[in-house]
Amino acid sequence: MLFEKSNKNRFIIEIRKRIGKIFSKMELSPNQWTILSLVFSLTAAFFLFQQKYLISALFIIVSGVIDLIDGAVARKKKQMTIKGAYLDTVIDRYNEFIYILPLLFLNLQPIFMPFYIWITFLLFGGMMTTYAKSAAAEKGVKSEIKGGILERAERVGLLAISLIIAEFNILLFEYMIVVLAILANISALQRIQKAFQRS
Repeated sequence: MLFEKSNKNRFIIEIRKRIGKIFSKMELSPNQWTILSLVFSLTAAFFLFQQKYLISALFIIVSGVIDLIDGAVARKKKQMTIKGAYLDTVIDRYNEFIYILPLLFLNLQPIFMPFYIWITFLLFGGMMTTYAKSAAAEKGVKSEIKGGILERAERVGLLAISLIIAEFNILLFEYMIVVLAILANISALQRIQKAFQRS
């Protein structure tokens, strides 16, 4: 895996606690923080349509940070609910789609095949990584299916880094998107394999 998973990383757990302590002082509810992340992702998409890669990357990063804040605030305020967790999961899917969709409308050069295929492949890989987990839970697989070489936080983080690179080297950006697309689909296959092993 590219990054140590946060549910096992004591440093990240401590950071989340501090985030919860700081942002719980604000009057926004956890669900309002979740919706706010959607606003920032839409703003990121707006700038990406205009090929303003650095600004778009900044808004994607802020949206991702807010995605940490909502859960941290919910834990601190003891407002963790099924509805909130469901809303967070759904908005995560919308956010990732919104981040990537504008890439279909950019004038990007083919790499082995038309570039829109790589973008579609990336969207599909992200969707299947998530669906492999939810489908396993729906069908009664014994334990939650997690992991894979590239989970959502990693996909979004690397996408933001790719956009920063795009400001200076568009060809390198394109190759990074190709790698992201391949790794996203490998992640989906890894989760599917886990689900079969635990069934």
